[in-house]
Amino acid sequence: MQKPSRLRIEHLKKLEPLTKNQEIVFDSYNKGNHLILSGSAGTGKTFLATYLGLQSVLGKDRQDKVVIVRSALPTRDMGFLPGEKEEKEAAYMDPYISIVNELFQDKEGWRKMIQFKHIEFLTTSFIRGITINDAVVIVDEAQNCTFHELCSIITRLGENCRFILCGDYYQSDFVKQSEKSGLYSFINIINNMKYFDHIEFEWNDIVRSGLVRDFIMTKEMLEKKEL
Repeated sequence: MQKPSRLRIEHLKKLEPLTKNQEIVFDSYNKGNHLILSGSAGTGKTFLATYLGLQSVLGKDRQDKVVIVRSALPTRDMGFLPGEKEEKEAAYMDPYISIVNELFQDKEGWRKMIQFKHIEFLTTSFIRGITINDAVVIVDEAQNCTFHELCSIITRLGENCRFILCGDYYQSDFVKQSEKSGLYSFINIINNMKYFDHIEFEWNDIVRSGLVRDFIMTKEMLEKKEL
């Protein structure tokens, strides 16, 4: 198989912020802060995080790779799935493959980044016992992580790392309140640390579609009435 050509920052689609909070995300990251992106679905949290990470790796920053940590609830059961580590993780990679390919406008974008070791995918099942250096670490679906898992992830970070966490409190797959509170407890610590910026997206930040925005607004308003 022919080795793919290396992707450069000029191959990356140029993104401009679409809302005020997206603008805050860009500004804060460019100032060198770590980011916590929380709030409504459809606001582009994962998309923005991936774009910023790729910019750092392919630009003038000193990080060598983007490490995406999938924190979805089903990953705790990955040990029971057939196959090797790579085969198990492949079941959860599709959203990120699509995002990277779209950002490069190249259907081989993900494969090229993997080939040159500029991107890596991990699950919470395989995060323990490693140290990550020289990377932009993106934790996605953080609402499905326990407090212990979130602590395990951030304590894996070694030298020269950036940290971006993406999560939506309202989309947790947890049933027990004690497990749902893990993200709140973690963010409470982060909010007391230097060099972290917490941006909480709202209804008017939903850019996926008007239908999604209307659905989420109606759903959350009805939930508040039931309380």
